[in-house]
Amino acid sequence: MQGKMKVAVMNGIGNMGFVERDIPRLADNEVLVKLEYVGICGSDLHYYENGRIGDYIVKPPFVLGHEPGGTVVETGKNVRHLKIGDRVALEPGKTCGHCEFCKTGRYNLCPDVIFFATPPVDGVFQEYVAHEAGLCFKLPDNVSTMEGALIEPMAVGFHAANQGGAHAGQTAVVIGAGCIGLVTMMALKAEGVSKVYVVDIMQKRLDKALELGADGVINGMEQDAVKAVLDLTDGNGCDLVIETAGAEKTTQQAVHMTKKGATIVCVGYNATGMVNLPMSLALDKELTIKTVFRYRHIYPMAIEAVAAGKVNLKGVVTNIFNFDDIQNAMDSSVRNKEDIVKAVVKIIK
Repeated sequence: MQGKMKVAVMNGIGNMGFVERDIPRLADNEVLVKLEYVGICGSDLHYYENGRIGDYIVKPPFVLGHEPGGTVVETGKNVRHLKIGDRVALEPGKTCGHCEFCKTGRYNLCPDVIFFATPPVDGVFQEYVAHEAGLCFKLPDNVSTMEGALIEPMAVGFHAANQGGAHAGQTAVVIGAGCIGLVTMMALKAEGVSKVYVVDIMQKRLDKALELGADGVINGMEQDAVKAVLDLTDGNGCDLVIETAGAEKTTQQAVHMTKKGATIVCVGYNATGMVNLPMSLALDKELTIKTVFRYRHIYPMAIEAVAAGKVNLKGVVTNIFNFDDIQNAMDSSVRNKEDIVKAVVKIIK
């Protein structure tokens, strides 16, 4: 397909604009996707506010966005499993396929990954994208392209649950009720965890957690979260904590609220990159501490869970912004984090 497309670019910190670019040309193993919805991720907001995440520095004009869903409009000559008209969710990271991590199935750890909206690689706040067909997953008829856009954060939630060995009979606590915390809570419930409690300091986010299926919530501004978890577990502590807030205090609380032999999965990034932990207590409890970097082999599982009604991805979305309104979408998401739990940009008119 030839022609021009509209692209939203970050021109500088806090400054969005639009440019016109050529519609991408396909490689033989790629499909061209007309994008319909793209989620706004916390990393997008961090780049927008600060211009960098660690060593990844934005050099404007830069395209944000890595949570896309859309419809195939053209296929490369070697593509067999997709056709024009198929609606797809796009996994945003292309890996090398040859390193030790790719060869052992841990492709999310590939050092040469090319990932949408991770500088210097542009993201997908645009009308079309050409993407490797093997990373485009067909959506069932009862799964919308908006839900397809949210498969990316949902995959993080399932990977976190899997890292924690989630299973029936457990009591789990999710710290943080942002988008990742909420999808993690739903992933835990979908994998059979018996009780899932959610901790946050924003009541509106906790209300959303209850709406989406949490067994109970704890407002950390009004309660001692550790004491509340111990009370809920008859003093035993929980089996699993998934920490998505990325704060030092909440990571420390995770050590205190777990029972002996429990698992803590750290998902949230700390602003400084450093966390002090009560290691003597962690050692005494023989805790397992795991971490999460994106996900691997999760998209089919996540799509199936949505199609089966095991997770309510639509319920996570609190705001939908039109593509033309992307400046307001970014500014509002930065300023109003209590009310805007998850925003998506509607690319199609």
